[in-house]
Parts: sequence; C-alpha cells; structure tokens
Amino acid sequence: MPDYLTLLPPEITATITRQEFLAHGKMDGGINGRHSSPKKGFSVEFAEHRQYARGDDLRNLDWRVYAKADRYYIKQYIEETNLRGTLVVDASGSMAYRGTHATSVEGSPVSKFEYARYLAAALAFLLIRQQDAAGLVTFDSEVRKYLRAAAKPSQLHQILQELHETAPGRDTEAAKVLHDVAERIPPRGTVFIISDLFDDGDALAEALHHFHYRKHELVVFHLMAEEEFTFPFTKFSDFRDLEIAANRLRIDPTALRASYLENIRAFVRKIEAACGHLNADYVPVNTSVPVTEVLAGYLAGR
Repeated sequence: MPDYLTLLPPEITATITRQEFLAHGKMDGGINGRHSSPKKGFSVEFAEHRQYARGDDLRNLDWRVYAKADRYYIKQYIEETNLRGTLVVDASGSMAYRGTHATSVEGSPVSKFEYARYLAAALAFLLIRQQDAAGLVTFDSEVRKYLRAAAKPSQLHQILQELHETAPGRDTEAAKVLHDVAERIPPRGTVFIISDLFDDGDALAEALHHFHYRKHELVVFHLMAEEEFTFPFTKFSDFRDLEIAANRLRIDPTALRASYLENIRAFVRKIEAACGHLNADYVPVNTSVPVTEVLAGYLAGR
C-alpha cells in the first residue's frame, strides 16, 4: 500500500462514508451534480418563466400560462452542478507544534500540520466520493503547491501524495497568501481553509473578505493545540519560535498567562466574528479531539 494512503485510515473513511457535504450557495461546476447553480438549465427544480424568443425549444413552452395570458412563455429550471472545493492547508513552521494532549494516531501524538493533513485528506475523499471536484493549495509565506480542482478519481491520489510529501517549513504570511489564493481559484467555489491562522487578525479578516468578494463559500477550520488554548505551563522555560529559529525567550509562564489568554481569546473572537459577518463556517478545532469527531460534528451541524 502506498505510504500516502495512511492519511485515510479506516476510522476516517468509515465516518466519511456516512456523510455528505452540500453547498449552501450557488456553485459553478463542470458536470451535473447535486448543488444549486447560478445558471438556468433544464433539471427538475423550476426557477422562473421568461418570454419565448425565436429558436427556443417549443417543448419547454408553458401551455397553461399561454391559456391564461395568450402569450408564450418558456419554463426555466435550476441547473444542478458539481461543487468545486479547494483545500487550503497551512504548511508554515508554527503548524509543526505537537502538543502533549494532541490526538494520537498509531500510538504517537500528531502535530497541527499532521492533523491538518488527515482533515484535508478526509475532505478530499468526501468530495470526490460524491463526484464533486477537489483541489489543493499548500502555503507558508507563499503558495507552495496549487492543484486545480478536478473530480476524477486519480485526483484524490494526487492530493494525498502531495499532502504526504509536504512538511511544515517557513514563517507565516497567511493574510498575504490568502489574497493570492482568492485570486487564483475560479469564482463560485467552496474553499476550506485549514490553518492556525497565526497572523494579524485585521489583515486575516480582510483576506477572508476577498474570498467572499469572489463569491466563494468559505469554511475555516481554525486549528490550535490544547496548550495554545490554555497555556498550562508553570516552570521557568525556554520558548522558541518554530518559524524563526533565532527567536527564543526564557520566561516565567505564570507571569504571562493572564495576558496571553486574554490576547488569544480576543484573536479567536476576531476571526470568528469575521467569519460570521461573511456567513462563512467557522470551525474551531482543538487537536486533542479526534479528526473523526470534528468532521462528524461539523457535517451533522450543516
């Protein structure tokens, strides 16, 4: 079995097989599917009438309206389409953090990035299983890999292989990169951002608005480790920056806990508020909670 298939362990595929993801907004896809499209077609859901024009198919005339109004009108229907989902995965240095309470997979705790890989793999599997398109973007201070969304079965293997071969790297410039991603992806898709979002809160809110402007449906999985939520440290310790090796601080964590917790809660509230303003799904994720629980809870809530 190829190594990259370990990103889809049986407990995840068993959970996903019982779920589905339906778009809330209008999707522009390439094939017929189960999601509502902004285009008018001829499927099963009636949309509206329009006046007959020369060349229209006479089979679509509404004879009941003609009998009442003595005018010819064509029946139009909502065209269903497939969803085009893009998984945007943070591969910056901060995602390498591995908390002591992190979810264990095969006997060892996972880092935030490893957790993000399992989550992205599960979402890609879900989309392609329901004949939707899935794509992938990995980034740190810039876009590292961009796979355009596709619905073919081989796309899942490409995404899994790319996730398996990617390791967390440089420092984060999430807001700048998300602006770039918003411009690269064709409009009217669904974008799944999987990141700890360590950047300026106001700049991030502006970047999220860029996706909204491009008419994307946005789902934000905000990954943080238990220790980043609670800051439980008690001993005088060295704290090092996972993105810039030269940055180290030797501090008494008890002296900083109150201000740290206040700042992190304010940051989380700002991101959540920005998502709420854009009607985006905000999913706070503690990496101590298994991926299967996070996904099952989110999809059931939709």
